[in-house]
Amino acid sequence: MLGRPKTNSNTGEIVRKYPMTPEGHAKLQATLKNLIEVERPAAVKAIEVARAHGDLSENSEYDDAKERQGLIEARIRDYEAKLGLAQVIDPSTLSGDKVMFGAHVTMEDVDTDEELTYQLVGGEESDLKLGRVSVESPIGKALMGREVDDEVVFNVPRGRRTVVITEVEYK
Repeated sequence: MLGRPKTNSNTGEIVRKYPMTPEGHAKLQATLKNLIEVERPAAVKAIEVARAHGDLSENSEYDDAKERQGLIEARIRDYEAKLGLAQVIDPSTLSGDKVMFGAHVTMEDVDTDEELTYQLVGGEESDLKLGRVSVESPIGKALMGREVDDEVVFNVPRGRRTVVITEVEYK
């Protein structure tokens, strides 16, 4: 979550914002569109076909089709909620020396001298293979608010890792 959490004035519940880049927002919209326009109708059609086979009490095709439809509907609700609460942040409009959402952070591992570069993105966009880590991940949390030459320690599955930030860019 970025910044101070907002609360619903009627219920007092915390309203969670989902930070994402414009590209991540567009990808989530496209995925939702596919679920609604392609996956949902295909699930309905599969249920119709399975129903045509007769007795539903012993019809595994029908059970599978209903389960798939339920999963699709759950994903649609999830994506609609996230898009409704999206906080789209364009990193190219940002600048500065501090690590914030959207920053490309280059760092050097203190133990191995390995150079790493990650972009801090929202959870829906994170993909370590592409060098995109969530601001809510251990490394994302550790980097937020830091600056060039800061030493940062964070936990990874293989133990603790220490890096020194060498560059912060917004592009």
